[in-house]
Amino acid sequence: MQNEKIALVTGAGRGIGRQIALKLAEQGITVIVNYNGSEEAAESVVNKITESGGRAKAVKCNVSDYKETEEMIASIVKEFGRLDILVNNAGITADNLMVRMTEEDFDKVININLKGAFNTIKHVNRQMIKQRYGRIVNISSVVGVTGNAGQANYAASKAGIIGLTKSAARELASRNVTVNAVAPGFIQTEMTDKLPENVKEQMQSQIPLKRLGTTEDIAAAVSFLVSEDASYITGQVIEVNGGMNM
Repeated sequence: MQNEKIALVTGAGRGIGRQIALKLAEQGITVIVNYNGSEEAAESVVNKITESGGRAKAVKCNVSDYKETEEMIASIVKEFGRLDILVNNAGITADNLMVRMTEEDFDKVININLKGAFNTIKHVNRQMIKQRYGRIVNISSVVGVTGNAGQANYAASKAGIIGLTKSAARELASRNVTVNAVAPGFIQTEMTDKLPENVKEQMQSQIPLKRLGTTEDIAAAVSFLVSEDASYITGQVIEVNGGMNM
């Protein structure tokens, strides 16, 4: 049954989304690599998966667009006959103190990070209910739990993801569809690699484990939550942050 599963990972061209796609593919899952910006990055993920003997396909879609998302989900179900796993990873930042934050910056972060997750869950609902099986994992953030100065829009979107997760989990539990969230802390990515050493040291000082997390750390948590080992877990927020929020 594992080899028959189909997964959609949004924002899967880079960083955490890329690693999640690779991890799921290692388990014999066919992965739909969603992207909106860089087709080249998404195709590189697909190529890496197929070169290793896995199955993957890149699909362009702006998940903040309700109709476009509906069409993407419908096309996946039409082609593959099912959709078992949804990982909502697509997200952006537009950081600034609230006194300087524009309405546009607030809206675009909420639209992609939070409304995008609503759109995908909304449109996979019917198929997963019909299958009487589904695994949904939403990527939140430590700042969605703790808040963070200069990130009111991002923190609000990621806190919203937690509320969305718990509500969807209650609605779908009777149909054997689990919905959970993973809340990463400071994760080592291309973006953090470019930060000055003193900034990275300051970040690490806030982490009891004294290191940044890796994309593999997040992918491992997602992999567990979509597995049969986690079939009795739903409505939970798994914090993968090195102990930042105890």
